Amino acid sequence: MGRLSRRSLLAWLGSGAAGLALGGQARAQVPPHAATPLPSFTGPGANPYWNGVNPFVSYPQKLPLLRMTDRGIQLETPRPYFLSPFTPNAAFYVRYHLELIPNAVDLSTWRLSLEGNVERSLQLGFDELVKNFKAVSVAAVNQCSGNSRSRFQPRVPGAQWGNGAMGNARWTGVPLRELLASAGIKSGSVQLQFQGLDRGPGPEGKGADAVMKSLDLTDPALDHALVAYLMNDEPLPMLNGFPIRLIVPGKFGVYWIKHLTWIRALTSEDANYWMATAYRIPDTSRGSTTPAEAAAGKLKTVPIGHVRMPVRSFIVVPDGSSKLPSGLPVRVQGIAFSGDGPVVKVEFSENDGRSWVEATLGTDHGPYSFRTWEHTWRPSRAGKHVIAVRATDGKGNVQPDAPVWNPGGYLWNRVERQALIVGAG
Repeated sequence: MGRLSRRSLLAWLGSGAAGLALGGQARAQVPPHAATPLPSFTGPGANPYWNGVNPFVSYPQKLPLLRMTDRGIQLETPRPYFLSPFTPNAAFYVRYHLELIPNAVDLSTWRLSLEGNVERSLQLGFDELVKNFKAVSVAAVNQCSGNSRSRFQPRVPGAQWGNGAMGNARWTGVPLRELLASAGIKSGSVQLQFQGLDRGPGPEGKGADAVMKSLDLTDPALDHALVAYLMNDEPLPMLNGFPIRLIVPGKFGVYWIKHLTWIRALTSEDANYWMATAYRIPDTSRGSTTPAEAAAGKLKTVPIGHVRMPVRSFIVVPDGSSKLPSGLPVRVQGIAFSGDGPVVKVEFSENDGRSWVEATLGTDHGPYSFRTWEHTWRPSRAGKHVIAVRATDGKGNVQPDAPVWNPGGYLWNRVERQALIVGAG
């Protein structure tokens, strides 16, 4: 389906095409001509590759992506898709915690429920969301909290993502605050809880068979949050949350609840497993600690929703897969973003971070979007080179050249490097 306006979306709904979004099971197939996966690595060192080391598979509505696991489904986006500021829907990464995910949603019966400590409990159909509320759009990066976890040293458990557990899209939908105003949030509410349709056995005895995430009602991020029904001007792929998904610009993707179906106003702090136990970070600078401090069991932690995504930048090309010719300029390209606002500067280093020059920034698509950058590099000698990149956001946060460590494998944003070989003349 091509680019949609709200009017054409309504026409599409009226045609009956959206009755069931995706039939059958969301099962993987190994594509016959998929790229060869990277050679394996066993550690104990960090993953030396840009992406994780996994086979390529195809799922419905998806291009070949790198499969981390299939229960729940975790698919990583390959490096070349990050050359443009917007990630194609079919290449957008996928991250589920539980294995029982919806393969079809009947929009004639599906409803979004607003409930809890509200003046008016609401049950809104998809067509009501599209027809009765103004549509707004925002470009925003969705990044898994564990993106780049395979960089951690010492290694930590969890999905060993490379750098591809992220994507940027233009999201269109209803401002969350408008929905809350329609329901009337009552005095005494302290948090909003969000829940989707995915289910499955979580950690035993933890009551974790449904993912529920909550944000403080006073969190400024909610002022920019959307309940989105379009992704890059198309209906959301099933594996990215059809029919609607919560969009919280600046926050990690775990709060971007897929298949959003319940919004609840809570009068006390949410104590469910996915808030009280999972996705917590040390209450320290950069969320960093040491294995010894973590093992001592006295570390104060907070939900990862208490912070925004730190500033990051990435080198996409060249990727080091082939030798560069000597005597010719090299076009170095990549992306940068920050959960704290716009990227205002990207710097390039030709000598492993010992000195820096400013790169050229691409179009500004908004404070929460990927921003492309490029730099023309003219290697001065043959042999091995290590190039690096770092970004600065509008609040003055500069990407650090120091690792982070915590037991969850979260918040990695160290300066990225790429080793290259330049041939002799």
